[in-house]
Amino acid sequence: MPPSATRTSLISRLVTGAIIALSMAVPAIADELRMQENAPERYVVVKGDTLWDISGKFLKDPWRWPQIWNMNRDEIKDPHWIYPGDVIVLDTSGGSPRLRLLGNEKNDGLRSRMKLDPRIRITQFESQAAATIPPHAIEPYLAKPLIVDEQEFKNAPRVALGPDNRVVMSTGDKLYAVGLSGERGATWQVFHGGKEMRDPDTKEVLGYEVSFVGEADAREVGEVSTLQVQKIHQEISIHDRLILKPRREFPNYVPRVPDTEVRGKVISTYGGVNDAGPYTTVVINRGERDGVVNGHVLQAFKAPRAVVKENKGEDTKLTPAEKNGFVLIYRVFPKLSYGLVLNSNEPVNLLDEVRKP
Repeated sequence: MPPSATRTSLISRLVTGAIIALSMAVPAIADELRMQENAPERYVVVKGDTLWDISGKFLKDPWRWPQIWNMNRDEIKDPHWIYPGDVIVLDTSGGSPRLRLLGNEKNDGLRSRMKLDPRIRITQFESQAAATIPPHAIEPYLAKPLIVDEQEFKNAPRVALGPDNRVVMSTGDKLYAVGLSGERGATWQVFHGGKEMRDPDTKEVLGYEVSFVGEADAREVGEVSTLQVQKIHQEISIHDRLILKPRREFPNYVPRVPDTEVRGKVISTYGGVNDAGPYTTVVINRGERDGVVNGHVLQAFKAPRAVVKENKGEDTKLTPAEKNGFVLIYRVFPKLSYGLVLNSNEPVNLLDEVRKP
């Protein structure tokens, strides 16, 4: 091989090697944890702490919780509970900041029991374990299927008659239903039909939003079943649908960014308002089919707005999309998700965008 070809080959290998080395270095730079300037060396967990709050004491980006704990995928899916009295230690001895948990005998014993028998996990709030986000803010949306498949809702058991041929029922009343199955004594949630939820861009029907109106216990189950109303949120009416009450659960999940790109929009807010402040639930038009899972953290952006024109003939100009807090996903449906607004400076509005941070 001529000397010039040898030199060209050597230079090519060196350039290729440099490119590979640089490409390997980029993730390391991108993955560098941004610590709070006043991050404590030790923190004692107190009652009422959430994982989001605790993470924010150490990290400027609270969704980097898995990285600072050096968690693997299995640990992210099934994390340990953290309890009041546990001590979290910031360890920088290895060069990269890491958190370690110094438990205590009582808390370590409970963690061991929960690992052996997941059924006792429902006691985590009675034991005051640190939740990912405030339980009171999301409990109403965990216990009731407020978004359902439209056909599934239409095929659900229905209220067919009330006592004395009444069409409206309240607490203590007997009601009759058709299409019911299952055991006597089971508790059924009662829902009014609601509205279609459509994608604002494609107009696809993503789900069917229903209204919770009450609960009733099954007394007799048959072709026409008998139930007794235990509590109401609104009056129960003929043609309302019944859905078996799910087991009460408070999932434990780790705040983190999605593995793939996610872009969506806020298409509904709860609480009787059109804008959502901190700790308000919003619905986004992305769900299981889009790779969204509980614990995903999305950056919220204010939707661009048209600025005031000086002359009618001017082209329309839009404000830039501006960062406005985060949305932490806590309940996922096939095509939609519930998320809780966190750290927003202004209200999150309908059609505001959410993206992977």
